[in-house]
Amino acid sequence: MLKTSIIQFRPEFANVKANTLKVNGLLAAVKHSDLVVLPELANTGYNFISREQARSLAEPPENSAYVEMLVHSAQKNKQLIVSGYHELEGDKLYNSSLLISEDGLAGKYRKVHLFMNEKTIFEPGNLGFPVFQVKGIKLGMLICFDYLFVEAWRIMGLKGAEIIAHPSNLITQNATKAIPAQAMINRFFIVTANRTGTERSITFNGRSFAVDPKGDYIARIPDDKETISTFDINPETAHDKLITPLNHVFDDRFPGLYKEILEKDLT
Repeated sequence: MLKTSIIQFRPEFANVKANTLKVNGLLAAVKHSDLVVLPELANTGYNFISREQARSLAEPPENSAYVEMLVHSAQKNKQLIVSGYHELEGDKLYNSSLLISEDGLAGKYRKVHLFMNEKTIFEPGNLGFPVFQVKGIKLGMLICFDYLFVEAWRIMGLKGAEIIAHPSNLITQNATKAIPAQAMINRFFIVTANRTGTERSITFNGRSFAVDPKGDYIARIPDDKETISTFDINPETAHDKLITPLNHVFDDRFPGLYKEILEKDLT
């Protein structure tokens, strides 16, 4: 079994040092967990006033005290950590998710589907939808609004993902409707770590959750308080792709009939 923790908290806006200290303390509370998932943009907060402000807060993962802290915690506790991260590469900004292991940075995903004003701050992700094999599990990552796009989930499912970590800054309950269906359709676990608090005009609703390969909730934080939820996942459960003895979620597909989805105009 994989002991998994969601850390639902409120980052301090535009204060990377404070968030580094806070997350370090929160990680100490889940030192016995095998996998820990933190919210989107956990190191900086979300609602930037301008791209210039966002640029001033972004860092390359290779030169970040926040990432260094995550690596130290992962080494000390022999665990995996997934955290949303405000990434700088050259002059480009990415809304990223980092997978940290005892060996350091084990994987990175950059948010593809940007929501609202994110389009004025970040570049769309350019790393595709990778699945990382680490410590005996196959793990993919999506971020917040990515949840709406079924193709992303399916690609990672076809790559063998057992668990999708989903750092988020959700402001509606729509994800609670869509994500259980994606877990059931692809037969994998999804762990959504949302944040709390208000930044200027945006209030985040908390209510983080996790669902199993049948789309059933295995963890659900009921409110928008800063909370840690810990639960067990058996990744091997995600290997069973049968809906009935004669129906397999992937083998029953007809990819040759789906090519129309690549056409811009289907009218």
